[in-house]
Amino acid sequence: MSSSFSLDEEVRLYQTNAEREKYNSLATLFGIITAIHYLENAYLRDSITAAEVRKRYSPACSRLLSQYKTMLKLVGDDVPSVEEFMKRYRMDYSAALERVKVGVPATVEHPTDSGPETAKWVAETTQSFITFMDALKLRLRAKDQLHPLLQELVTGYARFKGSKDWEGRSRMVGWLITLNGMKASEEITEEQSRQLLFDVDHAYAEFFRSLSGKPSDPS
Repeated sequence: MSSSFSLDEEVRLYQTNAEREKYNSLATLFGIITAIHYLENAYLRDSITAAEVRKRYSPACSRLLSQYKTMLKLVGDDVPSVEEFMKRYRMDYSAALERVKVGVPATVEHPTDSGPETAKWVAETTQSFITFMDALKLRLRAKDQLHPLLQELVTGYARFKGSKDWEGRSRMVGWLITLNGMKASEEITEEQSRQLLFDVDHAYAEFFRSLSGKPSDPS
């Protein structure tokens, strides 16, 4: 005899507490990516003023990206990649995908020409450069060792007028995307480490040439 069921009966996705937590986490990740999607659209379409970008977009985006990274760790076994997750749940959110791949707000990736270059900023950014290059020289290779340092460096670097046009910015953002796409325990290769050190050292030299007003080295 075939079993019967009521169409009004709630269908559970889970049978255990562990399964329930898994689906709750997946739902939270879905919600975070959706929020990033709407936030990015508001930014890209100039739906918010410059003042709102500084006061609301940047901190909100940073918070959502931090939450995204935390949730991704919790669902790592069920989400091989963010692209696969978005495809699975039919999330056609290209702006959100780009933002989570970069890992920093658009105001950091594409800084505007605003604000004075203070001595404090120069000192902080110089220290970030030195700290990151020292980490590479000390043979730190794991994503969870290098990504926070590079993110801090790129964030500080982006505050300077004209930095969006510096060659070093695109190189460092490219490496930030590479690291952001790795698992926390994954390591870059020796060849990647050497190239990363070369690119950051190049950006460091360009940084001081640009602040001093000297022409860039064509090499």
